[in-house]
Amino acid sequence: MSPDSSAPPSTARVVLLTGPSGSGKSSLAARSGLPVLNLDDFYKEGTDPTLPRLPDGSTDWDSPLSWDADVAVAAIHALCGTGRTEVPVYDIATSARVGTSALDLGGAPLFIAEGVFAADVIAQCRAAGLLADALCLCGRPTTTFRRRLARDLREGRKSAPYLVRRGLRLLRNERTIVARHRALGAHACAKPEALARIAAAGATPAVGAAVHS
Repeated sequence: MSPDSSAPPSTARVVLLTGPSGSGKSSLAARSGLPVLNLDDFYKEGTDPTLPRLPDGSTDWDSPLSWDADVAVAAIHALCGTGRTEVPVYDIATSARVGTSALDLGGAPLFIAEGVFAADVIAQCRAAGLLADALCLCGRPTTTFRRRLARDLREGRKSAPYLVRRGLRLLRNERTIVARHRALGAHACAKPEALARIAAAGATPAVGAAVHS
């Protein structure tokens, strides 16, 4: 799915918010008061033959290849151009899309697209003139580990043994994950700075605006 080249000029811009799983992206996006596009709803379904695999044969849900970047970018284009789009509703426990929902910006000139793979579409959004800022939340890896595990167990996202193994793997790799996001163009910061940058992006006119460095 690709953006419609005949769509009207952009009327809104996006702040891409990424960071390790459990870093607090969703709670920060909610605190911003802006409309939010949940990019994790663009995961591929568990039956997709293109899903990447770990050495033990299980699906590597932490690889960007487990995510449909093209469809996510198309949704961002639609929101920026028309202020509205249909988005999938994804159930992590069953690894399946279970429906769709409408997201309407309600005239807001800025929205947040948050998810663990948000950094992977920075270049596309920047090239299209849609990007207001790109942020990577980061903190103590041990805190992220505890927060992520508690959330995933509470929500029953996968089996407990799987979640513990995944959590330990992500704990070991967290600094590498943040470094990758930075290399893709995201500014690494803690929540207070992220909120300040989001507020600044909202105060910057869309025409001729550039991403903060």
